[in-house]
Amino acid sequence: MKSAHIELRAIAAEALGTGFLVAGVIGSGIMASYLTNDGALALLCNTLATAALLVVLIMLFAPISGAHFNPAVTMALAMNGVVPVSQIAPYIAAQLVGGVCGTLATHLMFGMKIFAYGMTIRTGANQWLAESIATFGLVLTILGCARRDASSVASAVGLYIGAAYWFTASTSFANPAVTLARALTPTYAGIRPQDAPFFMAAQIVGAVAAALLGRKLFDSLQASAAK
Repeated sequence: MKSAHIELRAIAAEALGTGFLVAGVIGSGIMASYLTNDGALALLCNTLATAALLVVLIMLFAPISGAHFNPAVTMALAMNGVVPVSQIAPYIAAQLVGGVCGTLATHLMFGMKIFAYGMTIRTGANQWLAESIATFGLVLTILGCARRDASSVASAVGLYIGAAYWFTASTSFANPAVTLARALTPTYAGIRPQDAPFFMAAQIVGAVAAALLGRKLFDSLQASAAK
């Protein structure tokens, strides 16, 4: 009963964390679009809110679930033996459901139509490459920092996502659950539903590549430090 209780707590943490993350992404985008017509300023506001909230959420939920909030991260950690295979499906399901709920809750907060679809066109090989690179870097950041000092993961991930908003052509979704959730909003942060599957596929490719490289790179560094 105790292990089942802990597992349910972890699933709840993943759902809540992903929901709040999506609310942060979409809500700050809506607020920025209300307050300014300057595209660069709107993106900066969206970036700062998302990065700051991500740090808080990781610090809050990491002791309970590991604070993945991202199917690509869950898969990469499982590939590296950090997460049991039995946790993959429950975690991903919680992240997907939590993300969608985050979108719906944000629409309610801003008095919008609850159910809607993204309208922003985000497609093309350059966008898919950007998503692969963004997710690749995110997973490497998590794997590398976790090996050296787990307490640094929250700040490192927040800083990485904040930077990746600006150095990637796609503004760094880097998360299949968040991508699905953003396909359900017609707001600043949205993406057309027909574009989302390609983003999600690119994210998985980036995560798998980072998991494979990270296994070699950071295990080697750890082994060298132990000599």
